[in-house]
Amino acid sequence: MSAWLGRGEKTAAFAVRAAVIVILGLGLAPPASAQETGGLGARLQALVDKLTGHKLPADIFMTNGRIESEQVLVASKLAGRVAQVLVEEGQTVDEGETVARMDTVELAAQLAGTEAQVRAAEKSVAEAEAAIAQRESQRLLAQQEFERASKLKQSGYGTIQSADTRQSELNVAEAGLKASQAALEAALATADAARADVARIQSQIDDSTLKAPRRGRVEYKLVRSGEVVAAGAPIVTLLDLSDVYMTVFVPARVAGRLAMGDEARIVLDPAPEYVIPATVSFVASGAQFTPKSVETDDEREKLMFRVKLRIASDLLKQYEDRVKTGVRGVAYVRTATTATWPEALAVKLPQ
Repeated sequence: MSAWLGRGEKTAAFAVRAAVIVILGLGLAPPASAQETGGLGARLQALVDKLTGHKLPADIFMTNGRIESEQVLVASKLAGRVAQVLVEEGQTVDEGETVARMDTVELAAQLAGTEAQVRAAEKSVAEAEAAIAQRESQRLLAQQEFERASKLKQSGYGTIQSADTRQSELNVAEAGLKASQAALEAALATADAARADVARIQSQIDDSTLKAPRRGRVEYKLVRSGEVVAAGAPIVTLLDLSDVYMTVFVPARVAGRLAMGDEARIVLDPAPEYVIPATVSFVASGAQFTPKSVETDDEREKLMFRVKLRIASDLLKQYEDRVKTGVRGVAYVRTATTATWPEALAVKLPQ
């Protein structure tokens, strides 16, 4: 075993080799010809090399992590009773698909009341407009009478009292017109407020139909039909199947040589026969202690950098039914673009 292997990697390699020796030594493996035995040995050695990182080129670094995906919470904006939850855990939903409905009986009653207020306000607007027309007619008549009285007074055929009376009538008509115009403005404002209430309640009714914000798989169904939830309470949790990645931790000497878009390879523990292509999509700007879930004994005090290896969305779409989060595996990153991937890490996907 190469000297650069860590103690954890040496242990893993020893365990794998020991298992192979035990199987072959006890005769549990089926009998085979010399040619078949040689082929079996080569395949077992390739598996050992893949799991332990043995014979890796100097510019390829091996680490481990687990598959993760962005979670999307579908939550209720309003407090209320859940009328229906239309999905089950594990179900795949499309963007815009209805996943749940909230009870809207109370909102429907409020909507009916505000719609009645709109109709009443619109009636008040019509009455105010009719009053304005009447007041305008009265003002026009008063204006004509005042002008006539003024001319008669100037010619000596009319009295000052008559002219003053016509002036007073004109003033009253103009005041009545202004009052009617103010009443119209108030009626219009009331109608606008009622329409705004209708729009608000209708928006709440629309929000009571909870839809998937993007395509994904239902991970958790958090409530059942008939339960009462608070505003903002999550109803279901979706996994975004277009945003799947493996989080790994690498030392500074590796992180400093990585660039966005660099090639990577992922080999999952449950399916070591497949090699999944990925790219570096994120490198943390600051170091941290290696999480206990991924560290080895001799790396407890080392500072590591978090790196995301993202799987292409078109590949995820092709194998959507196979995508699972939480699966652990081994990742390989290439720290030099001139490095060649070994044959054991050539891309190999399920057919």
